Amino acid sequence: MAKDISEILEILPHRYPFLLVDCILEESADAIVGLKNVTFNEPFFQGHFPGHPIMPGVLIVEAMAQAGGILAFSVMGQKGKDRVYFMGLDGVRFRKPVRPGDQLILKLKIMKRRGAVFKMRGEAFVNDQLVAEAELMATVDPGNA
Repeated sequence: MAKDISEILEILPHRYPFLLVDCILEESADAIVGLKNVTFNEPFFQGHFPGHPIMPGVLIVEAMAQAGGILAFSVMGQKGKDRVYFMGLDGVRFRKPVRPGDQLILKLKIMKRRGAVFKMRGEAFVNDQLVAEAELMATVDPGNA
């Protein structure tokens, strides 16, 4: 089920300049596909790197985490005041640089779930080429606004 930015804003607490998911293209009970349009106007491009703009890898992982957070909220039937907190990252690899004008496709799949704790496999693609991958562990913490 697709979600536009207005629906994402109802789910995630993130706001500009740190909201890194523009829409959800697909969602199932255990997987999600999100999209981040990478534009030259992103504030991090001013310093990373002048004359050779590249999206910081940590922000690619954060974009994956935000898409995964939307999936976790969906699975648990929660949103709004809830937060998703990182608990760990494993196997993080960056394969290719992400530049202004790229569309970053974020694919996450739940590997394990125990209560409010999720382990997900995340992959980020540009033009069907893998640019980053990671295993993310996070927990949903309800009501701590």
